[in-house]
Amino acid sequence: MKKIKLSITGCMGRMGQKLIKSSRFDKNFTIVSLTESKKINKKISGIKLQLNTENAFKNTDVIIDFTIPKCTLEVLKIAVKQKKRIVIGTTGFTKKEEKIIKNYSKKIPILKAGNMSLGVNLLVYLTEVTSRSLGKKFLSKIYEVHHKGKKDYPSGTALMLGEGAATGRNKNFYSMIGKKYLNKKSFPYSKKINFNSIRKGNVIGEHEVKFSSGKEIVTLNHESFDRALYSEGALAAAKWLKKKKPGLYSMRDLLNFK
Repeated sequence: MKKIKLSITGCMGRMGQKLIKSSRFDKNFTIVSLTESKKINKKISGIKLQLNTENAFKNTDVIIDFTIPKCTLEVLKIAVKQKKRIVIGTTGFTKKEEKIIKNYSKKIPILKAGNMSLGVNLLVYLTEVTSRSLGKKFLSKIYEVHHKGKKDYPSGTALMLGEGAATGRNKNFYSMIGKKYLNKKSFPYSKKINFNSIRKGNVIGEHEVKFSSGKEIVTLNHESFDRALYSEGALAAAKWLKKKKPGLYSMRDLLNFK
């Protein structure tokens, strides 16, 4: 099999470093470029770091992006111009930015996920099924914990879970978003979906969805112990996306969850 030429943006970040490491052990890939939003005079595995420019991506097959929304949109503009496939693991997009990404997907294949883990995507699916099964008598809320350096909240994964809960009740997700708490010891249920985000230490990721009728509580949860979960998932997404036509895809499409 011909190796997939890979570009990794935000290569100095936590996920960028994990992606570089994971791709070294995957015979399906070869890294052709590593980029950052600021000029850094450095080489990693013999590859000189570049800025996010057309020249940086000209030889790539798939770009993997775990950065910040502003950077992702800049990279997307180049990807569309050069007809490059892109896997997006960046989180924290606004509703307007999500619409921009959807429009770009009409021109190039994009796989976007707030979390690349198999277990997390299964949890999203189970959240949707549980929400549908329990119905309107149960209220739901979402709790998540990440390392102290994570800036956006709720996390992309928490929002994915919220969307699953809303979809299960046949509701528009944005109309169901309730209050967003940060570092609270406890937080209430409401008719909408409330979120509580904890930022501490080096926690990789903990997510919990609770459904309560007032008489009983159903809890679904997932814990991550190694970021390789996400980098390996992103590489699987890149491999899968290589054969796809323009469109906006998710890990759910890759995993074929009905």
